[in-house]
Amino acid sequence: MPDPTDVEKARSQRRAWEQNELRDFLERQPESQQEYRSASGLPVQRVYTPEDIADTPFEDIGLPGQYPFLRGPYPTMYRARPWTMRQIAGFGTGPDTNGRFRYLIAQGQTGLSVDFDMPTLMGYDSDDPRSFGEVGREGVAIDTLDDMADLFDGIDLERISVSMTINPSAWILLAMYVALAKSRSLDLAKLSGTTQADILKEYIAQKEWIYPIRPSMRIVRDMIVYGAEHLPRYNPVNISGYHMSEAGATAIQELAFTIANGIAYVEQVAATGLAVDCFAPRLSFYFVAQADFFEEVAKFRAARRIWAKIMKQRFGARKPESMRLRFHCQTAAMTLTKAQPLNNIVRTAFEALSAVLGGAQSLHTNGLDEAYAIPSEMAMKVALRTQQIIAEETRITEVVDPLGGSYYVEAMTNEIEEAVNRILKEVEELGGAVAAIEAGYFQRGLADSAYTSARAQASGKRTVIGVNKYVEAPQKDAIEIHRNDPDVEARQIQRVKAVRASRDNSRVATLLDALAEQARNPSANLMPITIELVEARASMGEIVKRLREVFGSYAESPTF
Repeated sequence: MPDPTDVEKARSQRRAWEQNELRDFLERQPESQQEYRSASGLPVQRVYTPEDIADTPFEDIGLPGQYPFLRGPYPTMYRARPWTMRQIAGFGTGPDTNGRFRYLIAQGQTGLSVDFDMPTLMGYDSDDPRSFGEVGREGVAIDTLDDMADLFDGIDLERISVSMTINPSAWILLAMYVALAKSRSLDLAKLSGTTQADILKEYIAQKEWIYPIRPSMRIVRDMIVYGAEHLPRYNPVNISGYHMSEAGATAIQELAFTIANGIAYVEQVAATGLAVDCFAPRLSFYFVAQADFFEEVAKFRAARRIWAKIMKQRFGARKPESMRLRFHCQTAAMTLTKAQPLNNIVRTAFEALSAVLGGAQSLHTNGLDEAYAIPSEMAMKVALRTQQIIAEETRITEVVDPLGGSYYVEAMTNEIEEAVNRILKEVEELGGAVAAIEAGYFQRGLADSAYTSARAQASGKRTVIGVNKYVEAPQKDAIEIHRNDPDVEARQIQRVKAVRASRDNSRVATLLDALAEQARNPSANLMPITIELVEARASMGEIVKRLREVFGSYAESPTF
């Protein structure tokens, strides 16, 4: 907390400044009297002083690595080691993406992130008629354990962490990952990384689901419980605000909705009787780094303090690790433009810088060409070099939380926390995150903010360089982009058919029956039987289809 004398001095000096220097300036420049707000609508003052954080006790700011972790989850942060540089990749077949992984590792990447194609995300095999035209296009196609083996061929999974962007079918991919590690005689205790698995944000924003909400929550519960028992370094769920931001959420909505979902997962697992300190340390988060630089830094800092207080005060966590919010960050895809694509390099660099100043544990920087296609090797190298320049040339990693103590940043951090807590209270009054989704609360909030943002850009109130200001005529073939291999689908279909022809089909049928039986028992954990199934070479589509017979499917009620 600032010294009271300093606060009073700052207050009197600001009043004098407002009455004299600023008044004279505004009389000459009346346009400067307009009200400024952050991207989330928070009022932004012209200047900040100790007065603006006078009511903030020191213990609410604290020190890095100490509760409430506002200034960072670890005491040394990037002085000990940089964040994990985790560029996402995924296209074609397992061997195709494996080549991209090896390229990125050779360029200095320190973690892997896998993007899966739409059939894999939605639980369809590549030879399913509904997969036609989508196999290997937006990510890598994974049908069986053999595909997973090819994806990570020659990569030491005990030494490099792997994040998998997968949601409704996430438990099957985790089962394949565990089965692959076992087949290589790897130590499960050394596996690190995460599956995204946050199914609630699908019903809110991304709209990729298979089963109804409550059975889907049961699957996430099973993943978290299995991870707590068998994968001590692995994060079984990555609670995600990124996609809500991409769907139109403000920074405050992104943070509030994500934490509300996190609360729901903690409650779901705690209901099994598992102590919160047994699983909470392995919950991780995933946020976006948007364009409003200081608001984003404040958002990341506020996230840690909010979560720490919730885990300690609401759930009775005792371990510091249970209260410590750790997050992966990705720069904002929605800020990338097809117009003047080289501008995207600059946008991404500043967004990445906000993530680093906000204390991210891992980071993906978008490719300059992602408004056109999945990124090329050249675009990914530039994106990775952006992270490396921040880490090794700017010297900002030498100090933990270098913006801590900024009157502006601390004041905005407080304002974001207050606004988030108001939303969390509303969600609680509705009965929690699941009930709020069923009532359309989150969806309406996103629709309203997305509409407001679109109008601001269309009117020019929100500037987008190259789109509504400093516009140029489109240039044909402005950049070279990644091209899809037209033979991918045929190659992948041939692979999955070959696996079905060589496996023990009677064993697969028996195990699928066992899966359905266990699914009818709400207390059974579906992870062990799913691991057996993928080891027997059951395909993604077969597992998903059998559970659909038990759980049913989900249709959204439209929200206007």
